[in-house]
Amino acid sequence: MADLEGNLDAKQYAPQTPLATFTHAVRGASNLDWGMQHRLARIISPDTGRTVMLAFDHGYFQGPTRGLERIDLNIAPLEQQADALMCTRGALRTSIPPATRAGLVLRASGGPSILKDLSDEHTAMAMNDAVRIGADAVAVQVFVGGEHESRSVKNLTTLVDAGYDAGIPVLGVTAVGKELTRDARYLGLATRIIAELGAQIVKTYYCEEGFEDVVAGCPVPVIMAGGKKLPELDALTMASRAVRAGAAGVDMGRNIFQSTNPAAMLSAVRAVVHDDAAPEDAYEIFRSGSGETS
Repeated sequence: MADLEGNLDAKQYAPQTPLATFTHAVRGASNLDWGMQHRLARIISPDTGRTVMLAFDHGYFQGPTRGLERIDLNIAPLEQQADALMCTRGALRTSIPPATRAGLVLRASGGPSILKDLSDEHTAMAMNDAVRIGADAVAVQVFVGGEHESRSVKNLTTLVDAGYDAGIPVLGVTAVGKELTRDARYLGLATRIIAELGAQIVKTYYCEEGFEDVVAGCPVPVIMAGGKKLPELDALTMASRAVRAGAAGVDMGRNIFQSTNPAAMLSAVRAVVHDDAAPEDAYEIFRSGSGETS
């Protein structure tokens, strides 16, 4: 008999103590399966409820973007500083060390290049390959208001269904074309639609007025997209305003890998996101890391 008499007497069942319950720092994640919550916790820090994602998936439609000519040389040395990496499966397999501890968000939609209408996308990755790679989420563009809006919504819902089967979250990206205004009304519409259709995270652009309403109206975490390259202090200011308005972090690409010192800029962004550092203080972190003394 496995349970000897002495061991039985030593057991402590604590019958007066209720069963422990565990909360999740990720907004809207409490009712998700354990596997999805675990993966989300690899993307968004359980300590702060925020994330610094390093985006370098631009090549899937732009080709060798400046700063991404050699991902193995320009991005791989930065992976340890990022909470999560946002990339394509091709870039991951060829240019990022498998020993990375960063969360992995893989681009799962695509189709046209910058020479065509970007909204003409399809799903570009099967969920079983995301499982094979060990992804923590997949990302899909949703072109609310675009010519191929319905197809991009179908891409999203197809991946959401496959994600539930595999326990892998979906990040919906609000794709804003040149003809659409990046204001709170549009961004609020797009982010809410994406969340309502099942995405567990939404990535969107920052707007000066009403961004807190955009975040409040979205029942899942909103990650701020970095957008075009800005001067470092301006990018840090934008990131600070976004997280203080409720964003669950940032997904920055060009504002990091096109910086004069990407590693120092990534450190500065982390200070803003995780430590609530003022933009001016974070900029000093950047200057110090860049070796600037005056």
